[in-house]
Amino acid sequence: MENPKNQFKAALREGRQQIGLWNMITGPLVPEALSGLGYDWVVIDTEHSPTDVSDVLPALQAMAAEPGTSAVVRPAWNDPVLIKRLLDFGAQTLLIPYVQSAEEARAAVAATRYPPVGMRGVAGLHRATRYGRIGDYMARAHEETCVLVQVETRAALDRLEEIAGVEGVDGVFIGPADLAASLGRPGRQDHPEVVEAIMGAIDRLGALGVPAGILTLDGDFAQACMARGTRFTAVGIDASLMLSGARDLLARFR
Repeated sequence: MENPKNQFKAALREGRQQIGLWNMITGPLVPEALSGLGYDWVVIDTEHSPTDVSDVLPALQAMAAEPGTSAVVRPAWNDPVLIKRLLDFGAQTLLIPYVQSAEEARAAVAATRYPPVGMRGVAGLHRATRYGRIGDYMARAHEETCVLVQVETRAALDRLEEIAGVEGVDGVFIGPADLAASLGRPGRQDHPEVVEAIMGAIDRLGALGVPAGILTLDGDFAQACMARGTRFTAVGIDASLMLSGARDLLARFR
């Protein structure tokens, strides 16, 4: 049996734009429902949501019913134990938060690779190997593993080229909310200084040939980022969409 092809990683390599959504609502129902809408990717977020590691497995199983949408899993931290568990569950694309240096980027990549290249723990009977049916999984798992690192502070931006140049880093995600706070503009992702920093980072990543990504709920800004060169662009959050729809509905009756 072959290791499933990582469609998200392939699309990034081909330079195709990937439009995504953020899943913060815990449980398999929402990611399953979102996967049927035609988005290219959905982030199962365990950093800023109640979703725990054990909740990721049923979410991945639910999303597998809609193979046109790729699951991207964000661990709570750049922690090899968390990363190991998520990979064993069958996650193929990980979004690693708060990477501040090339050393931390190398640690993230190493956590996704088996020895002697990396330090991922070896086990054979888990979902990623299809419970042992993918015979050469350990030798080839890295081919379909996609590592995205988050750059979200002034210090990380200063080291952007070093971080993006780490072998095994497949894309760099610019975290606008944390970046705005780091720049002294908390809650002001639309501030000219923050916008300039984001656009500059997209340009720098483009010059390196490294895919850039972002999450923004501002549709106009999302379009501007895409025009500037982002290749994986998240444009909504499930909880935000639900609340917005509920507010709009209530406004019709009051």
